[in-house]
Amino acid sequence: MFTGIVEEMGRVRHLNRTGGGISLAVECEKILQGMAVGDSIAVNGICLTATGVMGNHFTADVMPESILRSSLKNIRIGDHVNLERALPADGRFGGHIVAGHVDGTGTIASIRNEGNSRRICIRADNSILMYIVEKGSVALDGVSLTVSMVFEDTFEVSVIPHTLSSTTIGKKRVGDMVNIECDVIGKYIRKFLAGEKGNGLAEKLKENGYI
Repeated sequence: MFTGIVEEMGRVRHLNRTGGGISLAVECEKILQGMAVGDSIAVNGICLTATGVMGNHFTADVMPESILRSSLKNIRIGDHVNLERALPADGRFGGHIVAGHVDGTGTIASIRNEGNSRRICIRADNSILMYIVEKGSVALDGVSLTVSMVFEDTFEVSVIPHTLSSTTIGKKRVGDMVNIECDVIGKYIRKFLAGEKGNGLAEKLKENGYI
């Protein structure tokens, strides 16, 4: 599990596309401390397993499912990526629960500066927007952010200067793709309320006159 608090930006050193998957090497510094083969690392919000740890980089494999759902399909050598190690049991919970399982992608529709922050508007499919709520949490490229506004086919986040300078969010431009992971708690609640074959909590509450 992750929290969406990016520890550093790494740089893609090498990648190899084979059999529908990708093997990549990422240059970094901080997160290599204590890293071992088999550790989980969030790369732009996608949970990957370290397959090798070298002096100044680590390697990982990306399976076809992750490529299909994420922006890693467009990744290139030299690209910067957000990196976060899995949260230790005694670690500080600074963001929100981020599983590293991206729900899909969105496209940046507009960017505008507002005081000391930057408002970024994301266009996304309804399958994602149904889980986006105002003042709720969302992970964009692995960065924990608060939703400021929700519209019919877009939503906005406000990003502070520190996040802009320490993550790839500050490098984004209109038209760029971002990985989106919706709040996992909201997804479970929606499924619980819906239930199966009309036997969800909402149906039970109606049957008993509560709603």
